[in-house]
Amino acid sequence: MSKYRSKQKWLELGRVVATPGALQALEESGQLPDEFLTLHQNGEWGIVCSEDKALNNEALEQGSRILSAYRLRNGTKLWIITEWDRSATTLLLPDEY
Repeated sequence: MSKYRSKQKWLELGRVVATPGALQALEESGQLPDEFLTLHQNGEWGIVCSEDKALNNEALEQGSRILSAYRLRNGTKLWIITEWDRSATTLLLPDEY
C-alpha cells in the first residue's frame, strides 16, 4: 500500500481516456486499466525514476502534471498521465506521447 493513501486525498483522475495503442496493449496482456489506475491514484508511480517520483509527490501538493509508468505482463510499457488541473487522465504508450 502506498504511504500516500492514508496521508493524502486520493488523486483526482478527472475524465479517464486511453489511446488505441494502450487499449490494444492491455488487451494483449490480459490486463485491465483499473489495475494501473488504482496504483496511479494511490501514489504508486511504478517504474519512473526517483526524480519523477519526487516530482509526482510534489505535484500532489502543488497541482502539477503527474506521470506514472508500468510494465504490462507482455513487457509493454504503459504510461498514465494526469493533467495539472486534474481534468483528465490518459493511458498511453510512450511512443504515442
